[in-house]
Amino acid sequence: MNRAPHEADEDVRTVDLNADAGESFGPWRMGDDAALFPYLTSVNVACGFHAGDPATMRHTVRLALEHGVAVGAHPGYPDLPGFGRRELTMDARDLHAAVVYQIGALHAFVRAEGARLHHVKAHGALHHRSAVDDAVADAVARAVADAGGGAPLVVLGGPAGARMRAAAERAGVPVVPEAFPDRAYLADGRLTPRSLDGAWIGDPDRVAARAVRMVRDGRIEAWDEGETAVEARTLCVHGDHDGAPAVARAVRDAAEAAGFRVATYR
Repeated sequence: MNRAPHEADEDVRTVDLNADAGESFGPWRMGDDAALFPYLTSVNVACGFHAGDPATMRHTVRLALEHGVAVGAHPGYPDLPGFGRRELTMDARDLHAAVVYQIGALHAFVRAEGARLHHVKAHGALHHRSAVDDAVADAVARAVADAGGGAPLVVLGGPAGARMRAAAERAGVPVVPEAFPDRAYLADGRLTPRSLDGAWIGDPDRVAARAVRMVRDGRIEAWDEGETAVEARTLCVHGDHDGAPAVARAVRDAAEAAGFRVATYR
């Protein structure tokens, strides 16, 4: 079972540890959620458009709650073949409706288990497009306002998240800044495209050290040059590979050893 969070003290920094999960589809399996969840405090559950299906969503919600892990919705572009990592051209009204649909579906499974939706976080290409396109950012933020039941929107912490923060403010949605210790950053604060060497970091010790620095210093080295600012109220480790549980354990152990409280933000 997940370790229960303590009551927050003003002099102890609190950080959430999340991962994307529920990304299996029918007989096809992605990741090992059962091994990953004991180290997390929140989880982003795929809503059936880029990954997942109704049975997987229900199972993932139940598994998360059994481990005391808060459940958020993880909507993406309707792109199962591309795992939601390809940008799609969608009318803003269609995109808004698609995100509302996904949040509502996951929210129903959460309510059926007697819990509440903890947060919303856009997936993959939708997340990245929101950082550079006002129409997409507004569609996502308005969908969270319409279907999220007051849940906050998780956004990229740092300069690259400014557009999404502004859209959330216009929609009246609170935000939670996120950092990715297992992904390289560009100097402008964006994540390094996966097509470039070194964009993804798999060594647990290295990811853990980066996580501590992100929380403690609010900065991380850039893939292209220098450093970039980050803000990390929640840390994401990617769950779509076999080594994810070991990475999550290393990050959690390192954060706690550094004196941080690992706990949810709501």
